[in-house]
Amino acid sequence: MFATATLLLAHHGTEGAGLAEQLAFAIAQPGARIFHLLVVPDFWAGMQGDDWLNNASTRDDFGRYVENILQDEAAGHVRALSKRCDELGFIYDGRVRFGDPAECLIHAAAEIAPDLAVLGPPRPKGSPGYRSRMDLEKLARGLRIPFLVAARV
Repeated sequence: MFATATLLLAHHGTEGAGLAEQLAFAIAQPGARIFHLLVVPDFWAGMQGDDWLNNASTRDDFGRYVENILQDEAAGHVRALSKRCDELGFIYDGRVRFGDPAECLIHAAAEIAPDLAVLGPPRPKGSPGYRSRMDLEKLARGLRIPFLVAARV
């Protein structure tokens, strides 16, 4: 198998990310470092409500509101995964990034040099939520480490 002393776990709180978490914990060596990467997709940058907000002040207020919601949600995921790693005896380290998910994963892997990256499967059609797709081709071309995509069972 893999020498898994440091894992890069792409996790943003979805069902698929939960599957990636389970896989990472199952294959990580005891005491491994779990590097949590939570990417807020860049499509949120355009969420200004321009179609119904008609002045700059209201748009700015709405933008801050959306940012606060995203920050609170990200902080909740960070706390939960950090607690779970602590309970299981893993070393938690994490970062929240904003941008293209594949590019953020490639850059994070270059920064921390993990043994392996673990990510969740795409959401099935018809399931609720935004589809911030991971570009697997871009990831395969740019990532210099192996990666596993957790399977739906």
